[in-house]
Amino acid sequence: MPTIPVDRPESWTPRTLAWLRQSLLQWFDRNRRDLPWRADRDPYRIWVSEAMLQQTTVAAVVPYFHRFLAAFPDVRTLAAASEADVLRLWEGLGYYRRARHLHATAKRIVADHDGRFPDDPAAWTEFPGVGRYMLGAILSQAFERRLPIVEANSMRVLSRLFGNDADPRTGAGREWVWRAAETVLPRKRIGDFNQALMELGALVCSPRAPDCASCPWTGACIANRDNRQETIPPPKRPLAIERVREVAVAIRSGERYLVGRRPAGAGRWADLWEFPHADWPVGEDLFAASERIARELTGLTVRAEGEFANVRHGVTRYVIVMTGVRVERVRGRERAGFHAEWRWVLPAELADLPTSTPQRALFRAVVSPTEPGLFD
Repeated sequence: MPTIPVDRPESWTPRTLAWLRQSLLQWFDRNRRDLPWRADRDPYRIWVSEAMLQQTTVAAVVPYFHRFLAAFPDVRTLAAASEADVLRLWEGLGYYRRARHLHATAKRIVADHDGRFPDDPAAWTEFPGVGRYMLGAILSQAFERRLPIVEANSMRVLSRLFGNDADPRTGAGREWVWRAAETVLPRKRIGDFNQALMELGALVCSPRAPDCASCPWTGACIANRDNRQETIPPPKRPLAIERVREVAVAIRSGERYLVGRRPAGAGRWADLWEFPHADWPVGEDLFAASERIARELTGLTVRAEGEFANVRHGVTRYVIVMTGVRVERVRGRERAGFHAEWRWVLPAELADLPTSTPQRALFRAVVSPTEPGLFD
C-alpha cells in the first residue's frame, strides 16, 4: 500500500515539487562525487557499497571497496569465499555483522537465484540484514524501483526543506521523514535522485553551518526561510561517556600464543579472534590482574613477563583503554568458557586471523620486536 504523502508547506505552489526534483537532479549532475560504485548500475557493486556505507564515512569506505572488489569481483566469488577471508577484508570497518550478512546473502543469491540479483522487493526482504533503507537503496539504484531511502544526510535535508522540527530519528518523526522522502521522489531517475538527496546533505546541507547559498533548494526551504537551519532537526542528546580499563593477556608457550575465537552469539566482534581480555579494577596490580584474567578465562596458570601495549578505542558510549601484558604459561590446559575455540598460533599466523581493530593493534605490538614487517 502506498504511503500517505506529507502535507506540503503553504508557500509551495503546485509546481514546486516538480521544480525540486528537476533542480536537485541538475545540481547532482554538476556536483556528484566520482565514487567507484557509481560507475554503473551493477547491483553487486551497489549492494556491497551500501552495506559498507552504513554507519561509515565515504572516505573510509573507498579503499575497502576497492580491496573487497579485487578479492571478490562478483557474487559467485563472494559466495564461494570462506567467512574468515570475508571478515579479514572487512577488518577495520567495524559492525562485522554487515560482512556476515553480505556473505550469507551472496550464498542465497547463488543458490536460489542462480547468481542473479532479484529486482523483487519481496525477495530482498528474505535476505539477512536487508531493512527499509537497504531495500530502497539497492532497488532504486540498480533497477529504478520507486522506493525512497532515508539516512542521516537525507533526513536532515528533508527536515529542513519542510521545516519539520520533530526528531526524525525516532517514533513519529522517523515515520514522517520516510513519508517526506516518498513525497519528493520523482518517477524517473529515481536512483539518481536518492543519491542526490544524500549528496546534498553530505556536501551542502551539513549539520552545522550549512552552505545555503550553494543549495539548489534554497528558494523553497522552510528552515532557510525562517533562519532555523541550526535547530532543525533537533540535535542528538550527547551520550554520557564511560571510561573503562581492560587487560589483554598474550599467553605465550614457547613461540606460540594463545588466541580465542569469540562465539557467534557475541554482541560484539562475533567469531573474531583475540587475546583474552577483561576489566581491570582500580587498585589491582597490573601483573596480578593479568595472571587472574588468564586463570579465569582460560584455566591456565601463567607468569607475567611484561607490558607491551596500550590500545585506546571507543565502543558506543565507552572509551576503553586496553593494556596488553605478555605472560608465560606455567601449567594447565585451556578450558572451555566464553570463547568458542582456542588455538595456539605462531606470530606469522596472527597476521592472517580475522580480528577487531584494537586486537589487531595488540597482535602487531606483541610480535613487532621480533618480526617488525609481519603486518605491513
